[in-house]
Amino acid sequence: MTAPYAPITVEEFFSPPTRSRAVLSPDGTRVAYLAPWRGRLNVFLREVDSDWAAPDDAEGSGARRVTSQTRRNIDLFFWSVDGRHLLFQQDDDGDENWHLYRADPDRPGEPAVDLTPYEGVRLLGTQLPADRPGTAFVQLNKRRPDLIDLFELDLETGRLTTAAENPGDVLTWLHASGRLLAFTLEEDGEHVLSEWAHGGLRTIARFSGSDFPFGLTPAVPTPDGNGLWIGSPRGSDRTRLVRVDLETGEEAGVDSHPVFDLDTPRPEADTRFPSSLILHPVTGELLGARYLGARQEIHALDPHFAEVLPRLAELSDGDLAHVSCDTGAMRWVVDFTHDRDPGVTWFYDHGTGRARRLFRPFPHLDPARLSPVTPVTLTARDGLSLPCHLTLPVGADPRGLPTVLLVHGGPWYRDSWSYDPEVQLLADRGYVVLQVNFRGSTGYGKAHTQAAIGQFAGRMHDDLLDALDWAVDQGFTDPDRVAVYGTSYGGYAALVGAAFTPDRFAAAVSYTGMSDLTDLVRSVVPFARRMVANSYLRYIGDPDVPEQEADMLARSPISRVDDITAPVMLIHGANDVRVHRRNSDRVAEALRSRGAEVEYLLNENEGHWFLNPESNIELYGRLERFLARHLGGRTSGGA
Repeated sequence: MTAPYAPITVEEFFSPPTRSRAVLSPDGTRVAYLAPWRGRLNVFLREVDSDWAAPDDAEGSGARRVTSQTRRNIDLFFWSVDGRHLLFQQDDDGDENWHLYRADPDRPGEPAVDLTPYEGVRLLGTQLPADRPGTAFVQLNKRRPDLIDLFELDLETGRLTTAAENPGDVLTWLHASGRLLAFTLEEDGEHVLSEWAHGGLRTIARFSGSDFPFGLTPAVPTPDGNGLWIGSPRGSDRTRLVRVDLETGEEAGVDSHPVFDLDTPRPEADTRFPSSLILHPVTGELLGARYLGARQEIHALDPHFAEVLPRLAELSDGDLAHVSCDTGAMRWVVDFTHDRDPGVTWFYDHGTGRARRLFRPFPHLDPARLSPVTPVTLTARDGLSLPCHLTLPVGADPRGLPTVLLVHGGPWYRDSWSYDPEVQLLADRGYVVLQVNFRGSTGYGKAHTQAAIGQFAGRMHDDLLDALDWAVDQGFTDPDRVAVYGTSYGGYAALVGAAFTPDRFAAAVSYTGMSDLTDLVRSVVPFARRMVANSYLRYIGDPDVPEQEADMLARSPISRVDDITAPVMLIHGANDVRVHRRNSDRVAEALRSRGAEVEYLLNENEGHWFLNPESNIELYGRLERFLARHLGGRTSGGA
């Protein structure tokens, strides 16, 4: 007899973690981490040796709340170099105008101080120089919305001093042990690295825009200020780690993998994932480099870290993710990427060899009830390899099941072996989940990414259909019960699926997806307009060129919205600055005008991604009901 279905609720999947993102203090005695307070993730603090089994609100637990944010979750925080301050970033309702805040770990009752209290201004980067522990270098478009200047910020007083004023063409700045570095972009898309000195720019090196469509990522100054570590595919299909000499501009190889790319640019765009370079958090020394295929490989590039790394890796069968250590690199706090047990956090003392598990972020989730995520590689119709991830419902006969084709955003991004609550929610509801790293995805070589040029709604969509055909041929998928769903580019792909191949999908869900490619490009925020020359303009087109504008409209779902026959769900944050809400508004209006079925969730308090838990609980509750109606899957009500 089959046991009755007992769903994992939407709240269990999308409520805040009990604890997450732990970071060790520079002196190795305290751990800062995120935990919920009044429904929002805030920064808490504990002694390393406290009773981690005790809840944070229990008397005697030793936990202290350092911040008191009630409007929005804190997502990114870090220690100052000397451990004197805790710093965090936050925006207003998803507008991405980030501010830098300071909190005092020794005075948790004091309110956080906004160090960049400028309305409509965006913090675009923070550097903490090891030799000046009370200083941060920050990039702000404070003077003009379209220009980014570099400032020196006194963390104690909040005093802001201009370090370099943008002459008009600098896209981003770096501080390198007294040197000021600037990145500019030529008309042909070539990146130029220069040193800013005496109010002018000295060219150091040039980089092809086709090799570096998103600029140089990562771009990390060496501690001596004489070099820059970057990920470079120059002369190769694969991205390797090199050092650029800041005097001569010459590249010297530092490390590489024979098959995998350095894991970039995904971590630089998504703080859920650790940086491709493992750096000493105080000195900035290079400890290791991450490469990512079906699973992660780390190369230790420091003799001491080479001793530590195997001891850290043996703590979990997942992939080593965020790491922090004390000044002496003897005490470590680390967490792990895993498909079913994410973020498990450990403390390790290399001096004694002892380790202890501090916490699981989601103790209520039983890994045995969650679905394994399996990497598979398929072949597209033109012979291109398509790395994919397949997730099958636990306990179900994987034959003829309803399926969700889940398309990642970007498209300059990638899916990987990891825990994703929406993947697990869908699998728990009885769906096969198929994720495709279609052409244009990053991390599989330069040629794989560049194969997407001019292929929006073309071969990029064919890749999705080819993967879906594979799932049908394998017997996993009922071809009459397939939904296409995604966020950002994935939302665009969902609308393309519904409008361009309406016979293939029983439902489509677009979450902050673009319906008009010309609107997407024309709406880029002022400071970033020059940055899209090698991405949007090269891959999609320039709407200021009439022939290209016509092609972009032909590849836009809004131009074929009358061909949509499947039910559509639209999800958008009203404050989205990446894909304006009118991309969903126009689709909803067009479908409603002819009586087609459309459900539209517009959240007035969110931006491009929903952050607050109540927003996500509403979103995924409505999503599961929408899919159940049109694909026949289950809901948390058991239907």
